[in-house]
Amino acid sequence: MRRKWIPLACGTLLLSGCVITTVTGPTQYDSRSFERQGAKELRLELHMGAGDLRVGTGTSKLMQTYFTYNVASWKPEVRESRNGTLADFVISEPEGTHSHSGNVKYDWDLRLAEDVPLDFTVHFGAGEAHLDLGALDLRNVTVHMGVGELQMDLRGTPKEDYNVEIHGGVGEATVWLPSNAGVYAEAHGGIGEISARGLRKVGSHYENDAYETAKVKVHVNVNGGVGQITLIGG
Repeated sequence: MRRKWIPLACGTLLLSGCVITTVTGPTQYDSRSFERQGAKELRLELHMGAGDLRVGTGTSKLMQTYFTYNVASWKPEVRESRNGTLADFVISEPEGTHSHSGNVKYDWDLRLAEDVPLDFTVHFGAGEAHLDLGALDLRNVTVHMGVGELQMDLRGTPKEDYNVEIHGGVGEATVWLPSNAGVYAEAHGGIGEISARGLRKVGSHYENDAYETAKVKVHVNVNGGVGQITLIGG
């Protein structure tokens, strides 16, 4: 989580009940498109402290980004590097932003190419994250969550095996799983509550009916701290 309290102020706030109020301005819109340039693999890492995050499909380019915010200094930072056929992107909330109250708007909407293999990592603190990933060519998905709400839709027809990891946090996570692949799901650590629909429990893990015979398999691993997770099989 990128927003940080100033240490001395934090103690004062806890004692007094005061809250830092962020001064907002006019809503700003920023969109960028990134061409493929021969990319045959995309590695994308997101760092968002709080807000509304959406990731899905809907572009013929490598990636299209849409940012909406009303604090000028919070314009997301995009770092891009290319190495042969690998396109590597890191998108971050600027350093030095703080926890806030007030009428703050901070939305990210990312559209990704469906046919480029994707290694995807998200660090998400608070708010809502909607990850509609089922149509993408996934290789690895890693989510580090805080106190927010995560909705991840993996329904689709994956081309290759891939792994999904969800780490930490005290929020809620709902994951829709593909029916056209074998699913193996397990949870470890301080899980508050886990609900698995359309999956059967086998020992300490969960499987769908297709797992034993499926040519493509998805492995889901939930580690520690998540307040509640719901896994929904196809």
